[in-house]
Amino acid sequence: MDSQTYYVSVQSKTIMTQQGDAAYEFEIEATSEELQKLQELFVEMEDFDNRSYIRNQIPGIPYHHDSENDGYDYYLKEIYNTLHELGTEETRNHISSMNL
Repeated sequence: MDSQTYYVSVQSKTIMTQQGDAAYEFEIEATSEELQKLQELFVEMEDFDNRSYIRNQIPGIPYHHDSENDGYDYYLKEIYNTLHELGTEETRNHISSMNL
């Protein structure tokens, strides 16, 4: 299957086909199946983010004792691993420099 270039923003959880559509952090080359996997990771991370919002209204629970935060962190790391795997050389170098 043929790869296509995509422009990804982890911060805004967007994947674009046109470079000038919006701000982005990373450029990747992905097949439709790889793109689907990345989109699913963003959905899972968003789900944990939404669940942690409710818990964040309750004082006294440390960040590291919250399963929603653990889930969010897990999917964030999976997103960066996937971006590293699919990324251009510049993308891979940048993610490597982040020491995740």
